[in-house]
Amino acid sequence: MKHFRVHIALVFVALAVLLGVVSFETRSSRGQSQSPKADSHVKPTVLKTDPRDALAEKASSIFAAAGERNAALQNELVWTFGGKQQRGWYLYDALINQSLNPQNEASSGGFAAALASWQKKVGLNPSGVLDEESLNRMISEWQKNRLKDRNYAQSDQLVTAPAADFYDPERVAELRQVERETYAAYKRMLAAAIADRSLNLAHTPEGGLAPTEKYFKIVSAFRSREYQDQLRRQSPNAGSAGLAVNSPHFTGRALDFYVGGDPVDTKDSNRAIQVKTAVYQWLVRNAERFGFRPYFYEPWHWEYVK
Repeated sequence: MKHFRVHIALVFVALAVLLGVVSFETRSSRGQSQSPKADSHVKPTVLKTDPRDALAEKASSIFAAAGERNAALQNELVWTFGGKQQRGWYLYDALINQSLNPQNEASSGGFAAALASWQKKVGLNPSGVLDEESLNRMISEWQKNRLKDRNYAQSDQLVTAPAADFYDPERVAELRQVERETYAAYKRMLAAAIADRSLNLAHTPEGGLAPTEKYFKIVSAFRSREYQDQLRRQSPNAGSAGLAVNSPHFTGRALDFYVGGDPVDTKDSNRAIQVKTAVYQWLVRNAERFGFRPYFYEPWHWEYVK
């Protein structure tokens, strides 16, 4: 019964049709007349099959087929973002699972069932298959959660963080500025990460990151327009998925953290390393509690949205 209840909540259109058929057959069988032999005291033995079991079995079969399709699309789906052709969605497994809430392999029926429920919720065909339409819709949801206020930070809104908080300890003071509330939120999140023994972050007795620790240190914070223009000139082929003209870094509320690999390289091979680190996966699960939301395309980039 528990197994049935789990599946029935996730049944999509095709399964709803089956439910109607089963319901009709059940009502019909109940409406049949009894045997005219009123003097018989022995009731015939009839082997009954619960139609709900068949329904759950059919749901499992459908989701299993969707899981096989997802296993292929995870690495093969061709789609475009920021003018660049992308292949597969394996780089976003952690974010996708966070959106769906289960921690299932993409090839599993459980993943397909959770995806079908999400698709139905957002008005898409609940196929349980993460195709291009569903992926783009999910990306749209992630993007909507990012910073909406892109006002340029004023000097009185910024604080200069100590060099010890930065990946590059020689970073000049002008490039170590962070919006005041964002910096406070970062320190709260960092304290929680240090307290999580599974991350094994090297830290000082005072609770800061040790000089030898790289993870979670800030790679980039506030950027002036002039500095952003300089970066764009240095990376002319970054494209619209790369360095933004109206960068969220202008607000002082966008922070790039070191999460592994080459700090800010968007090559798939580098991002594939980053999204597998314990620190990145911790951020996916926990950063929202401290007000930070991700830019899905760059594993290192997080924005404080309060």
